[in-house]
Amino acid sequence: MSKKEKNGISKHTDQKDREQKIEQRSAAIEPEQLDTMPGKENQMETKPIFDDDFPGMQRLLGKVALITGGDSGIGRAVAVAFAKEKAKVVIVYLSETKDANDTKSYIEGLGGEALLIKGDIGDKQFCQSAIEKTMSTFGQLDILVNNAGEQHPQDEITDITPQQLQQTFRTNIFGMFYMVQAALEHLEEGASIINTASITAYEGNKTLLDYAATKGAITSFTRSLAVNLAPKKIRVNQVAPGPIWTPLIPSTFSEDHVDRFGENTLMQRAAQPVELAEAYIFFAWGRASSYVTGQTIHVNGGRFRTS
Repeated sequence: MSKKEKNGISKHTDQKDREQKIEQRSAAIEPEQLDTMPGKENQMETKPIFDDDFPGMQRLLGKVALITGGDSGIGRAVAVAFAKEKAKVVIVYLSETKDANDTKSYIEGLGGEALLIKGDIGDKQFCQSAIEKTMSTFGQLDILVNNAGEQHPQDEITDITPQQLQQTFRTNIFGMFYMVQAALEHLEEGASIINTASITAYEGNKTLLDYAATKGAITSFTRSLAVNLAPKKIRVNQVAPGPIWTPLIPSTFSEDHVDRFGENTLMQRAAQPVELAEAYIFFAWGRASSYVTGQTIHVNGGRFRTS
């Protein structure tokens, strides 16, 4: 057997092992609830998988990326993946200091560099200060990932208070506007903006009316901003996740819901955050997506089952 054939078998085996590990972890998700929203990853009984053995290929070498909500969940997986691709990473987070420090330490253990910035992206002045700190530390900004979000399930639309409605929109969509406004003067030709949308923007969700509405707004924002920034040669795209095992799930849903989480997909399981990372890398890596803007990658386990 040739060396090439052996390497091919090894790679196939590695991928098969990875998929088995992810499926086993997803199948082992225990019904649980976290006391506070949006939840802390360090308090979860079943830890999400945010990394694997893939070493990276220096696809983002020389780039600086800012990721909101980069302390845990999808944001942590993206931050680690970007760092493995040799980007310097700025992690913006609300209050989950231990999760943020854990993510920073993990990245540094890989030989990467990470900057932590704590604050509320719903505050325009904070967004401006976060960008200023990024520029004063790294001197550039090439990739902006608008990922932070929150959700508050309610059975009836009449149960959604004005305070909840305002807060959900403030974080999920206003924060994206503020961050882009602050970052724009520093983004040069070839820069990439990546927004996190959701399957709820396309399928709807009976208990997440305000959350789904913000994700619909994000989808329109992504498409419109792509048109707006095309003359500047800045690409704008989004990832629309389905059910992903993150701290947001046990901190907002009942144990019964958590126990069934992800079963209504074609793959009949929830995804792990690591399974989304390559979608963000694709949009961030100019060589792969230089002719892609205003688009969506749906990472949702296939179309939702109706039964």
